Amino acid sequence: MARDPGRVLIFDTTLRDGEQSPGASLNLEEKLAIAQQLARLGVDIIEAGFPFASPGDFNAVQRIAESVGHADGPVICGLARAAAGDIKACADAVAPAVRRRIHTFIATSDIHLEHKLRKSRAEVLAITGDMVDYARSLVDDVEFSCEDAGRSDPEFMYEVIEAAIKAGATTINIPDTVGYTTPAEFGELIAGINAHVPNIDQAVISVHGHNDLGLAVANFLEAVKNGARQLECTINGIGERAGNASLEELVMALHVRRSYFNPFLGRPPESTEPLTGVRTEEITKTSRLVSNLTGMAVQPNKAIVGANAFAHESGIHQDGVLKNRLTYEIIDARTVGLSDNRISLGKLSGRSAFRARLEELGYELTREDLDDAFARFKELADRKREITDRDLEAIVSEQVQQYDEGRFTLKSVQVSCGTGLQPTATVTLITADGAEITEAAIGTGPVDAVCQALNRLAQVPNELVEFSVKSVTEGIDAMGEVTIRLRHQGVLYSGHAADTDIVVAAAQAFVNALNRLLNGSHQQPLHPQKAPLPQLGDLPLADRPRV
Repeated sequence: MARDPGRVLIFDTTLRDGEQSPGASLNLEEKLAIAQQLARLGVDIIEAGFPFASPGDFNAVQRIAESVGHADGPVICGLARAAAGDIKACADAVAPAVRRRIHTFIATSDIHLEHKLRKSRAEVLAITGDMVDYARSLVDDVEFSCEDAGRSDPEFMYEVIEAAIKAGATTINIPDTVGYTTPAEFGELIAGINAHVPNIDQAVISVHGHNDLGLAVANFLEAVKNGARQLECTINGIGERAGNASLEELVMALHVRRSYFNPFLGRPPESTEPLTGVRTEEITKTSRLVSNLTGMAVQPNKAIVGANAFAHESGIHQDGVLKNRLTYEIIDARTVGLSDNRISLGKLSGRSAFRARLEELGYELTREDLDDAFARFKELADRKREITDRDLEAIVSEQVQQYDEGRFTLKSVQVSCGTGLQPTATVTLITADGAEITEAAIGTGPVDAVCQALNRLAQVPNELVEFSVKSVTEGIDAMGEVTIRLRHQGVLYSGHAADTDIVVAAAQAFVNALNRLLNGSHQQPLHPQKAPLPQLGDLPLADRPRV
């Protein structure tokens, strides 16, 4: 890519950094559904994962590259530590994409060098040049990141960046890894790089930042003013700790305040040319998809995509909006794809119409999954008078959460409760080998009784740390969405399900969480920022860099 692409590139890391949110791990089908919707959204780059972390991560990145990495699709990127094995795995995983990128990184702050890497500045400088050169020998598009740039000595970081570009890096990313900087400081950091790195004109400047102080979006906008032309962000701002800079907030800030930002990109203030390539009308749909599949609910007062973002409670506000929406609204809700679509599907609707609507909503299911989802749709149509897009999203997001290798399938659940009665649940599961197992339990309420019965059947110690229920739509016949998070050996596993019967939804969500736990507890994927770099001498000769 050119030094200045003429607009702001959107680098989506929902499937990599976003998935590192505690309890937000996604299976392959979920990742593919999100990747396909990100392509529809029009992001420039999808960071699909960390291929070296596990065989599952490698396979997911490879499948995403095959699925959406076509010529007119986004660049497919994988993350790699500055280590030969990581970089080779990354290159192999993104290989099916027409446009592919390796994103490699190493820390540059003294605190990371001393306590995590245990390397000198000279060693980090040498590793940077060697590993970027090796990555460039495998792909034409290489991004290099100075981890913990916000707390790095600028003079040393300038040296590292210069070495990375000299070795072939086409994008230089400046991460505020711990969300420490303020907007003025971050802007000065980007300006300093522009002023002091001699070959910076050969690379695009990118920024990545966490929201620990609630400043990530503000920091990024200040970075744009000082020359950054790629923003690394996530849908709904999900990510480790307090999350990442929010894609929807960044895109809409640049859209609504275009006349303010235009001059910083060398355009006249009145220019109507979009500052990003994102199709804003896909924002709400993408937000809901990610929320449904991760089980991470969007707070009502969240900017752009929260339930209250376009709601007006105050009488003064309501009066003003009724007279002219511009009195209290700076964004037309339709710009972000917000609508009350009600589909004309019912008991007599066929599979073709059902599949077509799902594809419009961002889901492309296999034949088997489509059959199962269609059966659930028909069942729901018998119970509900009106079916909305939100109902379909709830049905299908639960469907893609099912694990092919799941240990358990819920067959039936029955509860007995009421005034003066002891809540009792009887649950039947089908095991992976087809056997049926049944257990009954007493609890403080029907859901507690169900969870106790399921734990007896699974026989895996865990702690229930979250149980949340929300209505998909309005009305007494609305489907209820249940999210459950279990903690096992310090790791969170989430399950999500929806049904018109809350108890059934709770049971299914718990089973989904148990299946994630049982499939994930054997081998935790490597974390890119918490695992030490392998030593070059520890690697097989075939995996060592060509330098």
